[in-house]
Amino acid sequence: MVARYLVSPYGGRRAYPDITSALRAAAGRGRSALIEIAPGRYEETLTVHGEVRLTAVDGPGSVVVSRTRGAVLDASGSVSVHGLVLIGRDADVVGCHAGTLTLEHVEIRADNGVSVHARPNTSVTLRDSVILHGRTLFAGADGLVERCRFADAADNALAVIEGARVTVRDSRIAGSRIHGVRVNNAWAQLTACEFTGTGQAAVMADARADLTVAGCAITAVHGEGIMFIEQSRGSVDDTRVTDAQHGIGAASGADPVVRRCVFTACRDTGINVQTSARGRFEDCEVLDAGNVSVFSTKGGAPEVHGGRIVGGNVGVAVTDGARGRFTGIAIEGLTGTALRSFDDSRAVFEHLRVERCPTGLETQGSGGTTAELADTVFRDFRVAAVAAGGQSRVTLKRVTAERGTVGFGAAEDAQLFVHDSDVTAVDNGGAVAVGKSRLFARNLTVTGSDGIGLCGKDSAYLDVAESAFADCAIAGAVFDDECGGRLADCSVTGTRGKGVQHNGRVDLVALHTSLPVVRKPDRQAEPAQTIIHTGLVIHGDVHGSQFAWGNENVIQQQTNEEDPST
Repeated sequence: MVARYLVSPYGGRRAYPDITSALRAAAGRGRSALIEIAPGRYEETLTVHGEVRLTAVDGPGSVVVSRTRGAVLDASGSVSVHGLVLIGRDADVVGCHAGTLTLEHVEIRADNGVSVHARPNTSVTLRDSVILHGRTLFAGADGLVERCRFADAADNALAVIEGARVTVRDSRIAGSRIHGVRVNNAWAQLTACEFTGTGQAAVMADARADLTVAGCAITAVHGEGIMFIEQSRGSVDDTRVTDAQHGIGAASGADPVVRRCVFTACRDTGINVQTSARGRFEDCEVLDAGNVSVFSTKGGAPEVHGGRIVGGNVGVAVTDGARGRFTGIAIEGLTGTALRSFDDSRAVFEHLRVERCPTGLETQGSGGTTAELADTVFRDFRVAAVAAGGQSRVTLKRVTAERGTVGFGAAEDAQLFVHDSDVTAVDNGGAVAVGKSRLFARNLTVTGSDGIGLCGKDSAYLDVAESAFADCAIAGAVFDDECGGRLADCSVTGTRGKGVQHNGRVDLVALHTSLPVVRKPDRQAEPAQTIIHTGLVIHGDVHGSQFAWGNENVIQQQTNEEDPST
């Protein structure tokens, strides 16, 4: 049987003048107690033991319990609070020391302190409540948060630490100076929550945390939408991030699984993986990223499967010794390069569709820089479908390039390997090698070039076999300057231009063509024009072709992976 106690500051028959006196009377009887509190403001600290329910008789907001400084409610046992406003400063406003605590329809205000502190081995439930200014801290405790609003926390709105296990549902977190939710060496599940206006990452998982996020919306945050660091794990599903610095990040060995998420208008990157982090990203969309849509750097190694990249600057960039595998992605309408592998990175791209981007794939770096591209289509590129530079090595298998300036190009000391690929309707060249680069091609088909099908210049080396060049306006193949190589078992067909124009340094083996094959006479070098361009371009006719090769650089803002907050 529950004993009932009435509290009223105005007195009354069997009424207690304050809450503390009612609690004292209930403790003396040692039974379950219901403390019914009349409207008013109560300046006191409540220490509650046993099985006790505190409720505001006239409903939520009618009872205010406050202290100028110090704690307002200390609970141990089986305690529930309904409808109270609890205000404190410079302390834990509400603390659960043992047992369970349920807070429903309450408002908690903590200036320069902790709103709710769930200590180890306790269980705290927050439901339909408002928490202002202070942090809610679960330290080694179990927790359930449902339909709550957290606003303007001085640091983290909600911290889950020291092995705690907390579920948060249908809640809104706004204006935290640091994180909305931080999970540190603990477990948390966030479902159907909203985050906005956080000073750093809206959601942070660190120190081997296990974090699950599903169906959440994150907008207008100063840092990452979601960040996994320090070997944290977990999953993110069906979540949308808008206007964050980085949509989602992984660093220092973290390994999340991210599915069906949308990252829109992120100011720097949509997906950012670095410092030995991994991560699997499935069917995600990155829309209008300010710098790089998907960025792997400094030893990052993500796998990205499916999804879309639309708008923004660079599509996928793998830099600074990173790795990555990217399959089944549609990339459209960028202002920069669709795919990049730079600076000792290794990237694998498969089953991609790239449309309306200036350059398809661009590589630059030492001999440790590689890119493998298979079963991919490039359409409507302004510069080149593939541009290999530096000492990088690029392998193409079953790649199609349609409607652009140059199909496949190699410059400087790069190596380009082409297998079973085709180029159609380009303005200048189907496959081009300049500088000291090397081009190896088997079963390459170039059709309808308004310039040259195959071209070598400078000291480049070309080894092309079992390939076909059809209907090229200037020539099927041109070998100029000091370049050398081999053209074996190839065909040149069409009704215009030359079949092959060469410099005598190329072996022509079993060439099939009805068009003229011309050896270019020796001549003194002519002064070269200075041409600045963002890709490989052929200018002029066969005799005076000029090439330019340039690479744009992305200045990448790095995610800060250290977080001193708790």
